[in-house]
Amino acid sequence: MVRNVARLHEKCLHALVVEVVSPGKENQNRDYRYKRSEYAARGILEYWIVDSEKEQILVLLLVDGLYEETVFTANQTLSSLTFPALKLNAEQVLRGGE
Repeated sequence: MVRNVARLHEKCLHALVVEVVSPGKENQNRDYRYKRSEYAARGILEYWIVDSEKEQILVLLLVDGLYEETVFTANQTLSSLTFPALKLNAEQVLRGGE
């Protein structure tokens, strides 16, 4: 029973993961490259990369096993298939809702 629950948890589809990039090349590589393939393998449908250094939010949608990406900056309203009623722009997310 416990093994079955663990397997189910591993294969669980998560609707959205949001990563906030920490400063440094190593952190950027991890969030932009390595986690992308890890999350695709886990079937995470939507993945955001919030990068305050680049002042952008990258929204990635899983399509046929690969992510399609859209970049949002400044006052552009984020578009989310997972949460279509979401009404935030990139700047609001980057500034923490200030």
